[in-house]
Amino acid sequence: MTGLVWALIGAAMAVGLAGCGSAIGVGIAGMAASGVVTEDPSKFAKVLVLQLLPGTQGIYGLLVAFITLSSVGLLGGGASEIDMGTGLLIFAACLPIALAGLISAIYQGKTAAASIQLVAKRPEEFGKSMLFPAMVETYAILSLLISILAVTNITG
Repeated sequence: MTGLVWALIGAAMAVGLAGCGSAIGVGIAGMAASGVVTEDPSKFAKVLVLQLLPGTQGIYGLLVAFITLSSVGLLGGGASEIDMGTGLLIFAACLPIALAGLISAIYQGKTAAASIQLVAKRPEEFGKSMLFPAMVETYAILSLLISILAVTNITG
């Protein structure tokens, strides 16, 4: 395999794994939200906000994939020749958001589902309920930053 192939596998993993995690997390939260809205449709807006939170990891993975594709020249009209070492470095740089995005989105979905249950019983605690899934988001953001810094600083 060439370096370009490794870089593309990294980009695919960033968007694919983080996107899968987001889909699972949003699905978990959506199941809880549907139950709440069935009982009280007036809580739709609050539970929707909580359901959407695990979707951010997919966006982060997509961002890293775009940056990666841009750095290897695929978004600019033509791919650059990349040596194997550089390709492997780019691949490794995509792993933090790929793996942390996958896992954090799933757990953020579970945390959002619990927060949705809090809103179901005590809607006045909506602001506090946002904090629990936001704490999980912190680790996705840290992984995003590391992947961006690594991909943008690899030269080859």
